[in-house]
Amino acid sequence: MGQLNRTQSARHYQKALSLFPGGVNSPVRAFKGVGGTPLFFARGKGSRVWDEDGNEFLDFCNSWGPLIHGHAHPYVEEKIIKTLKNGSSFGAPTRLENELGQMLKERLPHVEKMRFVSSGTEAVMSALRLARGYTQKAKILKFEGCYHGHVDSLLVKAGSGLVTLGTSSSAGVPDSIAQETLVLPLNDIELLEQTFKAYGNELAAAIIEPVPANNGLLLQDLSFLQCLRSLCWKHKVLLIFDEVISGFRVAFGGAVELYGIQPDIVTYGKIIGGGLPVGAYGGSCEIMACVSPDGPVYQAGTLSGNPVAMAAGIAQLELCMAPDFYREMEAKTRGFVERINAYSKVKGYPFELVSLASIFWLSFNGKKTIHRADEIDPNMSSFNRLHDYLLNHGIYLGPSGYEVGFVSSAHSVEELTHAAQLFCHGLDLLYAGA
Repeated sequence: MGQLNRTQSARHYQKALSLFPGGVNSPVRAFKGVGGTPLFFARGKGSRVWDEDGNEFLDFCNSWGPLIHGHAHPYVEEKIIKTLKNGSSFGAPTRLENELGQMLKERLPHVEKMRFVSSGTEAVMSALRLARGYTQKAKILKFEGCYHGHVDSLLVKAGSGLVTLGTSSSAGVPDSIAQETLVLPLNDIELLEQTFKAYGNELAAAIIEPVPANNGLLLQDLSFLQCLRSLCWKHKVLLIFDEVISGFRVAFGGAVELYGIQPDIVTYGKIIGGGLPVGAYGGSCEIMACVSPDGPVYQAGTLSGNPVAMAAGIAQLELCMAPDFYREMEAKTRGFVERINAYSKVKGYPFELVSLASIFWLSFNGKKTIHRADEIDPNMSSFNRLHDYLLNHGIYLGPSGYEVGFVSSAHSVEELTHAAQLFCHGLDLLYAGA
């Protein structure tokens, strides 16, 4: 197969450049890292997507994770259409909010009350405000390699020194805001303990992706997460788990269920919206009592609890509650991953797929285990070449070597077997003569 025909995508992209910064409405959609014109998609069904030029792809992006049952699942689609016929938005309560909220409360013992919002970023922003309002403290601790949306106080990188106050990683974020955030590397218990000893009395919250999946798949030692939980209790700091990606993906109860570590506040998004824009944050009745109108922490949203999004989320999570759903998803993904890793090992390639549940990441870092962002080889040329090969052979991955891939329930074993064969052939071409 030669290079893709991107004629229509290129035409749409040229128009988009005159309308949107970089021609996209989210920077991760740009193809700056891998080169070429971003693909403009026309439709999706099951495990497949088609672009405006009619090219067909097996999709491992799945809208960056929300589509755990693939595109246009008939049950989810039916519930969306039925609800939409009764109106798309009211700006007033509907019973669907109650239905989804009750579904979550019954199955997530760490969430006694919650608030629905319209995105993961909004959920995190609201959770941080809640933590500050509840504790009456200002500083936040975050970790390098974890992404929590484009919240001002979290668009921060480490400054100089061992235990550091953050510095802005984005224009438009004042240093005065960045300096209310401390930034530490993942998986460093000694430094974590030093930081709590020095700043524990000033910290409102520590926020972490318990399954960091925005800068590679940086699986943490359980002892690190347990230490963080213990230090937060000791210093009266709220622990926030950002489960926008891992929630309902690694288990129905997310990393909380998987690891048995309970946060004080948790944020969700992606899967709970069934492909529509939804986020949520929640915690104990005591903490959530601080949120308006019950308490002094203000947060509102015109489209919060949107009925169409609620219906989509209910339908999608009902499917996730099928017996053995997560066991089967993990087994299917593991078969795909192990087939490629076994081939890579026999060939002696410095490559492996790192995986957890139905998430995987392409690691070109040899065979070393990666726990922290600064351990990742920043040279993405190998990923870019493999991405190009796979794209031209009908496999769609997100256009960044730092992003993870997702398997959906719509991916068949036969499709995954074929995809694994293409991965292996792509690795042969990548490392030929190396």
